[in-house]
Amino acid sequence: MIIHPTVRRLLVPADARPLPPRSLAFDAALALFLALAAGRYASIAHGPDETAWKGLLPLVPFVPLPLVLRRRHPLAVLWAVLPAALLLHRASEDIAYTLGEAVIIAAYSAAAYGRGRRPVLLSLAAATAALVVVFGAAKLPHFPNSVIAVLAMVPVLAVAWELRMWRRRVDEERERRSDLERAQLAALERAVELERARIARELHDVVTHNVSMMTIQAGAARKILDTAPDRAREAMSAVEAGGRAAMTELRHVMGLLTIDSETAEDPAAGADLSPQPGLDRLDALLDGVRRAGLPVALTVRGEPRPVPSGVGLAAYRVVQEALTNTVKHAGGAEAAVTVEYAPDRLRVEVVDSGGRRTGAASTGNGRGLLGLRERLAVYGGTLHTGPRTRGGYRVKALIPLEIS
Repeated sequence: MIIHPTVRRLLVPADARPLPPRSLAFDAALALFLALAAGRYASIAHGPDETAWKGLLPLVPFVPLPLVLRRRHPLAVLWAVLPAALLLHRASEDIAYTLGEAVIIAAYSAAAYGRGRRPVLLSLAAATAALVVVFGAAKLPHFPNSVIAVLAMVPVLAVAWELRMWRRRVDEERERRSDLERAQLAALERAVELERARIARELHDVVTHNVSMMTIQAGAARKILDTAPDRAREAMSAVEAGGRAAMTELRHVMGLLTIDSETAEDPAAGADLSPQPGLDRLDALLDGVRRAGLPVALTVRGEPRPVPSGVGLAAYRVVQEALTNTVKHAGGAEAAVTVEYAPDRLRVEVVDSGGRRTGAASTGNGRGLLGLRERLAVYGGTLHTGPRTRGGYRVKALIPLEIS
């Protein structure tokens, strides 16, 4: 069915959002009141004996009924009421007076809710001309004074109600925006907290291991400096290597943190974009631990295969944290690292044989293991830690893998 563009503009809803129930109820009550008033006056002004009026009398109460849709389709409602008012004016000049209020309310609705400047102006001009014709020769209605007062108050009450609803909508919109701003602020604060926790976890993983190795090597070098200067030099070389490794990883972490601000124009200029460590760098990690005096054995089970970089980094951090804790808390122990590639998961396990408690044992705060659990949880992994029945300590991580 082809609809003329002008008619299509009249049928376009003024607002796609659902109307509040109170507004629908008010419009329905207003339309019903005007319909009953118009029908009542028509029956009084023209009795049933007037045969010329009998054909149009049943139509009078239906003229104000379109006002139920005055907010949703204001222009269409106005153009539905206008022809009816003019038609009844042609039939009887005084009866159209009772429908004038319906025309006024429809015109107000078109001005308040209509869309499109030109259609609204044309509709209001037509409504003004129609009201001039209708009221120009209309007779005063034969209503009691009390009824006339009520009819005179209807437009006033309608406008007052509209202003009240408009203020309420403004208040609700303001409150909604305040709630949205508060929610956005809370989300921003939460994001800042999560980012702060992530930075703390990364710095802990990067710094703790290398600094622990450097501390142990420096202490050993100090003890044997006079008796075995060659071994002391080797220990100091290990301290230097650990410091360089720590600085490299710190530059990488800080580069990632500043890539969006200080290096927005040229990210490569200020950030070390080398990949994060993964399972392929376990050998280098274990060599550094061995130089610190902790014997470590590595066992790889299953067929090694590439894993996501985040999973590889998480597995690397598990081994790094576990060995760091062994060096700090179990002097003279031996450790074993197992990496198992199962079809659906990656298992990383680090066990030590136990040893004497060192002076660094009292400096731990458990943040490292907590950070590991949070890191593994991102990939659906779990971390199990605890002492072994035969002595020593076990750290085991299980990370799901997609089956290829």
